[in-house]
Amino acid sequence: MSRIGKKPIPLPAGVKYTVEGNTVLVEGPKGKVSAMIAEGITLEKVDGHLNVVRDTDKHAAVHGLTRALVFNAVHGVTKGWTRELDIVGIGYRAELKGKGMVVFTLGYSHPIEVPLPTGIEVAIDPKQTHLTISGIDRQKVGQVAADMRSLRKPDPYKNKGVRYSDEKLKKKAGKTGSK
Repeated sequence: MSRIGKKPIPLPAGVKYTVEGNTVLVEGPKGKVSAMIAEGITLEKVDGHLNVVRDTDKHAAVHGLTRALVFNAVHGVTKGWTRELDIVGIGYRAELKGKGMVVFTLGYSHPIEVPLPTGIEVAIDPKQTHLTISGIDRQKVGQVAADMRSLRKPDPYKNKGVRYSDEKLKKKAGKTGSK
C-alpha cells in the first residue's frame, strides 16, 4: 500500500469538491483548482477528511500521485502556494510594470519583460532584489518561478543571477596561475 496514498487529506470548512469523470474540481475561499484523478482511483469523504482509494493493486503506481495532486489543490484553495526568488548581482533587479508584467534588468543589453499568467501574483520588495510569487495552482507557481530563474541562472564562480531563496549553491574555485 502506498504510504502517501493512504494518508487522509484534511478537508477544511468552506472547501467543496466535485468529481467529473477523471478530474476533481476543488472550490475554496481563494478560488477553484482542478486536479486529475487516475483511472481506477476514487475519492471518499470520511469524518471531514478525504480518502483516496484504489480499486486494485494494478493502480498502485498512480495512487500516491493522485493523492498528492488532490492535496495540492485543497491546500492551494485554502492557503495558497508561494515561491521566493532572490536576485544577486550589481545592477540586477526586477520591477512590476502594470498588473501583469515583471521587468528584469539582469546585465544584458536590454531589459527582459515577463508576462504573468492569470492567477499568479508577484510581490517585489523595495530593494527590487527579492520576489515572492504566489497563486493557488502549485504547478503554475513553480513553473513561473522556474521560468524567471532560467533568465539568468546562478553563476557557479560568482554566484550572481536569479536563484530560489532556499537554494544552496556551491561556489567553484576560479583558475589559479601555476608556474
